[in-house]
Amino acid sequence: MPVKPSANGGSASLDRSDYWWYRTRARLLGTVLGAYADGAADVLDVGSADGPSVGWLRGRSHHVTLDIDPRGLAPGSGVCGSATGLPFADAAFDLVGAFDVVEHCDPEDAVLAEVRRVLRPGGYFLMTVPAYQWLWSDFDVQNGHVRRYTRGRAVSALEDGGFEVVRATYAFAATFPAFVVERLARRVRGLVRRDDGGAADIVRLPRTSPVVDRVLTALGTVDDRVLARRDLPFGSSVVVAARKPLS
Repeated sequence: MPVKPSANGGSASLDRSDYWWYRTRARLLGTVLGAYADGAADVLDVGSADGPSVGWLRGRSHHVTLDIDPRGLAPGSGVCGSATGLPFADAAFDLVGAFDVVEHCDPEDAVLAEVRRVLRPGGYFLMTVPAYQWLWSDFDVQNGHVRRYTRGRAVSALEDGGFEVVRATYAFAATFPAFVVERLARRVRGLVRRDDGGAADIVRLPRTSPVVDRVLTALGTVDDRVLARRDLPFGSSVVVAARKPLS
């Protein structure tokens, strides 16, 4: 029986894979997390509808993509399935990536337990989640989010799930002021109601002019340079690399 598209909101990347945020995130994730993917022969990409951001993760010996929405999979490849019930054997992968996925899952510990199960001892889990519950808006509702995170909240969840966190940082710090203004403007317009509406089939991203696109992309370059040397103290995303213990 075919898997139906997710009721939790389709990835916006299905509509606009070239959006500045996806291009910038690809660069930032490669900088922060790329080294942890070195040497990984068997890779699982959970929630691969956001594939525009993880091109740096491809090219491994065995790269498996999984998404609950079949539109997020390349034709003829990948597996339709849920992150809370991964259809793979124990210890099947050296690395699992879940980029803006865990915030959709309830209960949270179910998806983390599944990731830990399919990882080999010493394997890495690479994760991103949206930052700060106080920035919740109708955009989260449309995306089918269950929660947003602080860095501490993300680290605690992973440690409680049996992982060893090796790096945890915020990202999109340079664009964070503009992000906060946009979310606060939504509140002023009375658009933020947790029980208002529901998840969209495919979430529509804000339109940006070519000039704004270039400015936001340039600000992302600032983040990239800093993240190559150190963690960022704030931002609209949390990026974490964690390891499954050897024993």
